[in-house]
Amino acid sequence: AMGGNHTQPKFILLGITDTPWAQAPLFGLFLLIYVVTLAGNVGLMVLVWVAPSLHTPMYFFLAHLSLADVCYSTVISPKMLTDLLFGNKTISWAGCMTQFHLFALFVTAECYLLAAMAYDRHVAICHPLLYVTVVSPRACWHLVACSYLVASLSALVYTGLTFGGSFCGPRRVDHFFCDLSPVLRLACSDTRGSEAAVFALATANGLGTSVVILLSYGRILHTILGMRSAPSRARAFHTCASHLVSVSVFYGTLFFMYLQPASRHGSRDKVASVFYTVVSPMLNPFIYSLRNK
Repeated sequence: AMGGNHTQPKFILLGITDTPWAQAPLFGLFLLIYVVTLAGNVGLMVLVWVAPSLHTPMYFFLAHLSLADVCYSTVISPKMLTDLLFGNKTISWAGCMTQFHLFALFVTAECYLLAAMAYDRHVAICHPLLYVTVVSPRACWHLVACSYLVASLSALVYTGLTFGGSFCGPRRVDHFFCDLSPVLRLACSDTRGSEAAVFALATANGLGTSVVILLSYGRILHTILGMRSAPSRARAFHTCASHLVSVSVFYGTLFFMYLQPASRHGSRDKVASVFYTVVSPMLNPFIYSLRNK
């Protein structure tokens, strides 16, 4: 077996589909989605930056969520688009590893940012009098810094476990980007230990942050139901509902992808992946800002 690290082999990304007539319509669709993702998220970041009325913790977190969305869709979409357009689907070993590493980093950061946002809303709605002291600018920076720190360390572990072995045989990655299970499937060495370790860390990150989100929204709903005025109850409920829809799509597809054994993975994975790599980053700025005037 040739050591993947020494020979620098190329990988071939099989892409979303090998049907020739589907390439052009998919290119058009994904290009449109990517442009809307960039416009929506960059627009939101600029707006939060220039409008003093938006210099609040909620919009501070939202701007960072948009940054993560822009980054991880840019790690995946341009390569996927050029593959669909030109049919050149090779990617170098270093390129493949870099793509996976950055993707893992920004997706993990997004989980922690979503948890920070849920906590922020929880304090705002359930403990409004403590809000200014609890969610101070310093606390916000700490939460964002910790999100990126944990995400960076997690991504290093994921990448080391995924690309640490040697690769042999046809290096055909059955996916539109270098993702965990399609890459691990190409390793010559036994990957069960790596898979178990990745599974454990992904579970800790995914379940840890989703528990914070669920507890926060549970408390919020409890508080909302106790509100006297119907309009404020409806407004708070709408905001929470839209946030929960976004969180559910993101986490639902992530859990489907990463919390199942490698042997169970199949072509449905590509459809699930499209949701959190392509669709979710496009929808977030709309979902999170629509309900807030």
